[in-house]
Amino acid sequence: METLFGSYGVEWLNLLVRWLHLITGIAWIGASFYFVWLDNSIRPPKPGSPLAKKGVMGELWAVHGGGFYNPQKYLVAPAELPEDLHWFKWEAYATWLSGFAMLFIVYYFNASAMMIDRNVADLTSLQAVAVGVGTLVGGWLVYDTLCKTPLSEKPAVLGTVLFLLIVAAAYVLTHTLSGRAAYIHVGAMMGTMMVGNVLFVIIPGQRKLVDAMAKGQSPDPIYGKRAKVRSVHNNYFTLPVLLIMISNHYAMTYSHAYSWLVLAAIMAAGVLIRHFFNLRHAGKVSPAYPIAGVALLIAVAIAIAPAPRKAVAAPAAAAAAVDADGHAAEGTAPAAQASLAGVQHVVAQRCVSCHSSAPTQAGFASAPGGVMLDTPELTRQHAAKIYQRAVQNKDMPLANMTHMTDDERQLIGTWFESGAN
Repeated sequence: METLFGSYGVEWLNLLVRWLHLITGIAWIGASFYFVWLDNSIRPPKPGSPLAKKGVMGELWAVHGGGFYNPQKYLVAPAELPEDLHWFKWEAYATWLSGFAMLFIVYYFNASAMMIDRNVADLTSLQAVAVGVGTLVGGWLVYDTLCKTPLSEKPAVLGTVLFLLIVAAAYVLTHTLSGRAAYIHVGAMMGTMMVGNVLFVIIPGQRKLVDAMAKGQSPDPIYGKRAKVRSVHNNYFTLPVLLIMISNHYAMTYSHAYSWLVLAAIMAAGVLIRHFFNLRHAGKVSPAYPIAGVALLIAVAIAIAPAPRKAVAAPAAAAAAVDADGHAAEGTAPAAQASLAGVQHVVAQRCVSCHSSAPTQAGFASAPGGVMLDTPELTRQHAAKIYQRAVQNKDMPLANMTHMTDDERQLIGTWFESGAN
């Protein structure tokens, strides 16, 4: 039972909550995409038709799963309140709650390893967590305030201001937290804005419409208009947030010296691509938007590509430069140490505390990504991954908590480029 309350138990909790977060996120995003498509695809009924007289704003016909569907949207509300009315809210709430639980399990529970990079800022675990939580709360308050200003009447201007503020938040976070934690908190901040829209604007507005009808009053259309604005914001936030949620697998982005700018460019590409689909659903095909988005992604990929290292051939006597215990001979240059024995000694010192069959680093019950480096054979097997993360991206060891030196990274690079033998 003791195991279940240690790192192993936390890892199971991580798995189950991550699974829940994925399921609820799919449900929320799927519903959001569907209703935006529906809004953009409905067509007004013919003037004087029975539907027009009923106050129907638009309708469409669709076929799916062997059945025909005829959804209709009312300008404000139907004449009578239906007995069975479906609400879409718990998908959003469950996604945010499970996402915050993930933040706690993965980042806040192990802030010293996952959130702090001493080369970026010398924070305590409590300070790092405070920055993370403060970002979520502050982001929502600033966003909600802006949406209540006259800028709300100018969607393009408001969208530009919001994008610049999100980029500014990314800049601050990447200069405060580790790259991985900074990215995930930008995404969590945007996710908090999205769920805040549902909790504080969209659902309350819908309740006011329903309450007015229940009292026999004419619903105020302003609530529907406000909800629609926030719903559109959520739609444009979605692709950037999804990108950030998977970014922890791609250190080439968050480990870059200008990671905040990389994130800004990729988010902009997501917005451009999403805008194309929104226009297409409304019957307007504008290929310039996805072309610009893809071009931006290609430009980012080229800009952050690792520069070729100057190959340094390891001498034939490299193995002799390492003693029986795998230690480099004193004063030996990195190129001369570039044997498997020398690299294994570095790996044992800097990597095996996490990447082991039995990790000793607090918060890790199993090797991250299943990559174990306990033996020379395993080190050779994972040579390409070690090279990419330790030499090219330099994001491993995590926040360099084991203090891998530049000479050690050069040793690994020389060894790999010489054939990893």
